[in-house]
Amino acid sequence: MTVTDTPSPALTYGDGGLLRHGRPFRMLSGAVHYFRIHPDQWEDRLRRLAAMGANTVDTYIPWNFHERVEGTVDFTGWRDAERFIRLAGEVGLDVFVRPSPYICAEWSNGGIPFWLSGRTRALRTSDPVFLAAVDAWYDELIPRLAALQAAHGGPITAIQIENEYGSFGSDHDYLAHLRDGLRARGMVELLTTADGTTADMVRNGSVDGAMGTFTFGTGVADAVALRRPGQALLCAELWGGWFDHWGEQHHVRSAQSMIGTVEELLAEGGSVSLYMAHGGTNFGLWAGANHDGVLQPTVTSYDSDAPIGEDGSVNAKFHALRAAFAPFHPGDLPPVPEAPRRQSAASAPLSRIASLLDVVRAVPAGEPAPMPLSFEEVGAEDGLVAYEARISYEPGTALTVDVLHDRAVVFLDGVRLGVLERDGERSLPLPGASGSAVLTLVVESLGRVNYGPHTGEHKGILSGVRIGRRFAHGWTHRVLGLDAPSLAGSGDATDGLAEAAFEVADPADAWLAFPGGVKGLVWLNGFLLGRYWEIGPQRTLYAPAPLWREGRNVIRVLDTDRLGSAVEIREEPDFGPVEEFIGE
Repeated sequence: MTVTDTPSPALTYGDGGLLRHGRPFRMLSGAVHYFRIHPDQWEDRLRRLAAMGANTVDTYIPWNFHERVEGTVDFTGWRDAERFIRLAGEVGLDVFVRPSPYICAEWSNGGIPFWLSGRTRALRTSDPVFLAAVDAWYDELIPRLAALQAAHGGPITAIQIENEYGSFGSDHDYLAHLRDGLRARGMVELLTTADGTTADMVRNGSVDGAMGTFTFGTGVADAVALRRPGQALLCAELWGGWFDHWGEQHHVRSAQSMIGTVEELLAEGGSVSLYMAHGGTNFGLWAGANHDGVLQPTVTSYDSDAPIGEDGSVNAKFHALRAAFAPFHPGDLPPVPEAPRRQSAASAPLSRIASLLDVVRAVPAGEPAPMPLSFEEVGAEDGLVAYEARISYEPGTALTVDVLHDRAVVFLDGVRLGVLERDGERSLPLPGASGSAVLTLVVESLGRVNYGPHTGEHKGILSGVRIGRRFAHGWTHRVLGLDAPSLAGSGDATDGLAEAAFEVADPADAWLAFPGGVKGLVWLNGFLLGRYWEIGPQRTLYAPAPLWREGRNVIRVLDTDRLGSAVEIREEPDFGPVEEFIGE
């Protein structure tokens, strides 16, 4: 092949349908995100997807997962997207890859690095600052994907340019820049866009040279009406379940409801990618948030009531899809893998180590600043930042934080005063007589917004702290990293750091519960599993088998409000009270 030759794509479309190497083809896909699954379990989840009858897996590639620090790009270990894609091919699956700068996916900041959203507000536009960062990222990412295309013997057959752009903006130069950048860097397979089922969304989210696809829960008829002439009908996200916010109920969709929409789409000659086929987990602090008048932070679990559960177990949806997809295969489907093993129920006491303030003050303070700095300004990707200043005040004076993202535990001279919240109370009365005292606010980001106009907003204290009508000045900041606090000792504070240990003979999956705890972060053997919060709905955290080890296993909990007395291993998940949700 000469350098001027362009290899032929495997997947094309014509006469209203998909073609694979020129033959009629149905994409039967499901979303499985490598970044939400321990890498030791990637192959297992992919094999379960194939057993469900899928011939394709789709996955996003979250930019902020790979470039947490600007200029330092990581594709190793858990971030080895190329390995995941090759595994999919070995299992017999095509890959529909969605590498756009923005992914939504209920993922922190919609996948855009916090350091970039801290620099420019013109996200997802042709703003030169934004495009320069995208181009540098694509220079690292796209050649890795190009080599794995079907045209070169790999499994990638389709690439999404942007995600639901028509519900966000109208900058067609931006979409064209992404399209041209993919082609210039060697992507020859089918390019797509994805939008909801309104004419406005399709008009603003489409770009020449890319096949339009749809995202919906029940909107087959609308998608048929909106499909552009000659293009194939593909639902790139058919919502078979839904995600959860803290303080709401666990969303479910019945197998009957889901399969009805799938069969309606297939009867129209369409193709489908179920979102999610296997949801996985928002490990660490990667869960995003929505904003609909108030902040709606997403829970740690991303089970999404999917056909393949958070731990790989299969349910009625799985078997309904297997039956619906089987006729599109020339032979028998792969056997369904055995159910995953789970640890037996157990309980271990929590031994208290240090108060929240002890944990905070074990972290060195940064250089002082006149006003409180945002998370972005102190380099905090997420988690906790402690703000501290010496203040003077008169009797009856109120402390006020006008713009708080998102929650602050307030101490005065080491005494806990209460909690301030972004969409709740943002003022507290200062107790006692007039005087001087050290004010400490431990501020927590509850998740960076991943969808809509609030995407990219900053975290922390964004407008100063007022004592009465005047600002308090002279602030230090302590950034609590995402590693498990390493303090040793014992304490009797009601909040803060505590530890429990389990002896395990045969590591297997487990579900962890924290009875009596209010709001905390949890590390298993040094790995940050995620959050628990008494407001629910989620009541257990998934702890996958590869994170356990034979012998002693240590769980550390940092609760900002009140520690419980024990950690429990449970044999079944508890996602909380449910409500039916089918989308649009």
